Formats: sequence, C-alpha cells, structure tokens
Amino acid sequence: MTFRLLFLLLAMPVFSQVNYPKDYFKSPLDIPLSLSGSFGELRSNHFHTGLDFKTQQKQGLNVYASADGYVSRIKISTFGYGKAIYITHPNGYTTVYGHLKKASPTIEAYIRDNHYKEETYEIELFPKPGDLPVKQGEIIAFSGNSGGSGGPHLHFEFRDTQSEKPINPMLFGFDALIKDTKLPAVTTLMAYPVGENSSVNQSLQPITLNLSLQADGSYVSEKVAVNGKVGFGISAYDMFDFNYNKNGLFKVQSFLNGNPHFGYQFDTFAFDESRYINALLDFYRFKKMGVRIQRLFATNPYPLSLIKTNENFGVIDVKPNLTNNYRIEVSDFNNNKVIVNVPIQYSPIAPTIASNVKKTDYFLKAKNDNIYKKDNMSVFVPAETFYDDFYLNFDVKDDTLTFHDESVAVHNNFTVTIENNTFTPAEKEKMFIASLQGKRLSYNFTKIRDSVFTSYTKNLGKFVLAKDTTAPRISQVNIPEGKWLSKQNDLKLTISDNLSGIKSYSGYLNGKWILFEYDYKTKTIIHEFDEKFIAEGRNDLKVVVTDNVGNSTIFETHFFRSQKK
Repeated sequence: MTFRLLFLLLAMPVFSQVNYPKDYFKSPLDIPLSLSGSFGELRSNHFHTGLDFKTQQKQGLNVYASADGYVSRIKISTFGYGKAIYITHPNGYTTVYGHLKKASPTIEAYIRDNHYKEETYEIELFPKPGDLPVKQGEIIAFSGNSGGSGGPHLHFEFRDTQSEKPINPMLFGFDALIKDTKLPAVTTLMAYPVGENSSVNQSLQPITLNLSLQADGSYVSEKVAVNGKVGFGISAYDMFDFNYNKNGLFKVQSFLNGNPHFGYQFDTFAFDESRYINALLDFYRFKKMGVRIQRLFATNPYPLSLIKTNENFGVIDVKPNLTNNYRIEVSDFNNNKVIVNVPIQYSPIAPTIASNVKKTDYFLKAKNDNIYKKDNMSVFVPAETFYDDFYLNFDVKDDTLTFHDESVAVHNNFTVTIENNTFTPAEKEKMFIASLQGKRLSYNFTKIRDSVFTSYTKNLGKFVLAKDTTAPRISQVNIPEGKWLSKQNDLKLTISDNLSGIKSYSGYLNGKWILFEYDYKTKTIIHEFDEKFIAEGRNDLKVVVTDNVGNSTIFETHFFRSQKK
C-alpha cells in the first residue's frame, strides 16, 4: 500500500506557490534566447530538469555566470550533461550549465589539474567557496555539445541548494526573455476502460477520440459512451514565438463537473521522482508507436509530487442517469490555454470490441515480490519494480530466457540468474548475461560466483549467456607513424568494442599519463597538445583500451614534433 498512501498525501486541490526572485538572475548567454527544450519536457525515463537554449547551431559561445556565487561542483562525464559547472548563489539557489565545450581559463586550469591528479577523464569535483568565486556576468565557460547532447546547445537549470530539487527557470523571470503568444497544440485524446468489465464506445480496448475545433479555439470530443469506469489521456505540446520546436507543457488540469480531478504543473520535483514519467505515460503506446500520451488518471497510484488529484485518482465511475461534464485544460507558462470538452454518458450496450490483453500462465502483481524459475534460469522481481499488474511472458527455451518485452515500464532493477557449471574458470572470466535482440547481444553487468551468473537490470526481453574474447579496436585518425606533427593541435583516435563495450581507456606520452577526452557519439578520443608533455623531436604514444570483461588492446606509435616557432 506504500504508493497509494503516498499518492493520497500528495492529493491537493491547488498547486503550491513560492515567490521566486524575478530580477536576481541574468541570462547565461548574450544572444536572444530560443528554446530547444523546456522544463518538465517528457524525455526518455525522465522529465527534463531545465531549459535548453539554442546556440545558433555552433559551439564556443560565451557562457556567463547568471549571478554572483562560487563554483561548487564540476562534473565531467561521457554521458548526461557532459561537461557541467554548478554555481551556488548566496540566496539559496544553484545554477547549472551543461553540455559545455570547455570552461574559462581559470576554471579549466582547475579542472585540468584534477584530471592529471586522478588520471581520468570522468571526474566530479566539489570546490570550496573560496576556490573559484564568480561574479554575475563573468565568463565561466564556452557552449558545446558534450555528453548526451543531440546538438550544440546550453542546458541551464535552477536548483534549490539545500534540497537539490530542480526548479522551473521561468519562475525566476526567464519568461520575460522568451516570447510566447502561441497556444499549445493538442494532437491526441485517448479514453481508457478501467477494469476488466468496463467498456468505452463498446470497446474493451483504449480508443482514440475524434476532436472538433470550435470557433473559440476550444475542442469538443466525440461522445464517450461508458459502461463502468473510464480514464483519459492526452498528447499535446507547446511552441514559442520565432521557434518551431515542439516543447513540453507547463500545466495540465482536468475537471469533473467543475471540480479539479487530476492535474500537474511543472514548478519543481525531486530527481528520484523523475522515472515516474513512465507511470504517467501510456508506456505501451510510447514504446510501440512513439506517441507520448499523458494519462490523466492512475489505477495504481505512484508517488509523483507533481500530481494533484482527488480520492478517485482521475478515474470516473459512470452511473446511469448521472451527467458527467469532463474538461481538460492544457496551458503553457504564459497561460496560453487550450480547453478540451469531453461529453460522457452511460451506456448499457455490451462491448463489441474485445480486450487486446494477452493472458498467460503468469500474472505479476506489482505490489508483491515475485520469483519465476524454469530449468537453470530464474528471475526475482522485488515489490514495486513495476507500476501495474500485468500478464507476464516468461519462458526458458534453447538456453534463452524470455522475460516479457520492452512494452512494460520498469522502475527498479530485477535480478536475472543463470546457473551453468560447464565452463572453465578462464571461460567464465569472459562471460556475462547478455540481452538478445534479434541477433544482437548487449552487455549487462554480471556477477559470477562459482557456477552462478547474476545480473541486476531494468532491461526486459531475452537473456542468454555470452562470451566476449575479442579485444577492443583502436584506430588512429591523425597520427601517421613517424611523421612530423608540428602543425597539429591534437591527437585523435577512434576506439570501439563489438560486444561487451568499453570499460576504460588510458593514454601515455613518453611514459606519462595524458588526458584524452572521449566523445561517445563519434567514438573518438582526443588529446590537445600541451607543451608540458611534449618532447622536442621524437614522442612515443601508447593507448590502452579495456572492455567490460577484461579484454585489452594496446596501440603504440611514435611521431615527431617541434615546439620551436
């Protein structure tokens, strides 16, 4: 009952309001602000936690401190925000600047010193208040495309310094810098029968409802004839002036007979809540059709603080001779609003469209621990790993374990175990539990004890034992052996692995560790020349790349370089 109780505690008729400082923070860029991503936008497995500012399709724009403060955190990672700087401000807030190309000279020197101190590219640093103070308007970095960025832009966010909760930057006055007079767009309205015996328009399956645009800009859906209980879902997006990006919504609120029924508003939330996006979405349609339907009801409540609802959690129990006036309001931050009216009536007519739920021998109850075992393979599912109960596809055949498919959302790790005593110790060192998609194998981190292989994963689908005995590949890009490279600014190589994936890499110049930055999007590692590490004349380079099961490749070459000008 944990989820239900938490959900009830969050059930409130109105959204809370906090007075955030409107004029304290300035823009981190000196160009007109244009968004490619909004706060709360629906992303893969998470809500977007800031604003994505376009940087004119290029890297290297000045990034400025939004207010006085000090650099309190620096994180350099291959994925996620890539190169990110965090500034703590004296008024209780922290600003975050992500996907950077590099930091300003003072901060970059601090970062570089720590790269060499720890001899690794990925680092996380927590400078003290006196180490890297900054003033409002001071250049702290240059915009880039690092980490999990799909193109050059600046990720910018606010956090409450104490709780670390991200906060919508629009609440700090950034709405005044981004013109928005456009209405949100509603693309899809869905009706969901709730419960095995409920039907909508004589269907036991969810149905898409036709929408008619009215003269006042609102929509009216086709009539919804319900026998039993029903919930609704909507797909919509927002747009800003001078911008064609389809961004996320700020607020969605439904009303039943004039009373608030189910809604959410993207002011703030906690990072550990973010994966509940998969409970909010119609996850099946997202995976199968690529459509993000936001469900305005919950059959199995979940603890997402954004949601405000009543005791029915957005579900409508349609009774004979009772009128139900249902309304959905979709709004952006500037209160540009679209209204959808849904006429609901009771219908005693029996359904003609059967349910598409495929019943199996296994029915998983999300609130319980579950264990499934066949032959030498098993899966243990802790309680609340999944959001909803469902019929599970589980089987073991031809040394392959099938544990459902990706159409169901997973919240926490479950455990896959395979026992096999036919391998030698040397063979087991190169083995792991792999996910199998068609003929493609992908790595799952695996623990091995005696003859037992164990993996903790959120990946559904097929699993097999796999062996990786092939070492990673290293290819030079601009390092022809024995050549003079005096006019080059860097060394580039590509690194890849065909199965278990790259775990680590290291580069050495003349026997000393040197920094190679890794861009996973291009599989390229790059070292920018530094006179401190370059010898006059001959230089010997060594690069070692290791995959996740310990296979290593060593690349060695030499080149010549003159530092004389």
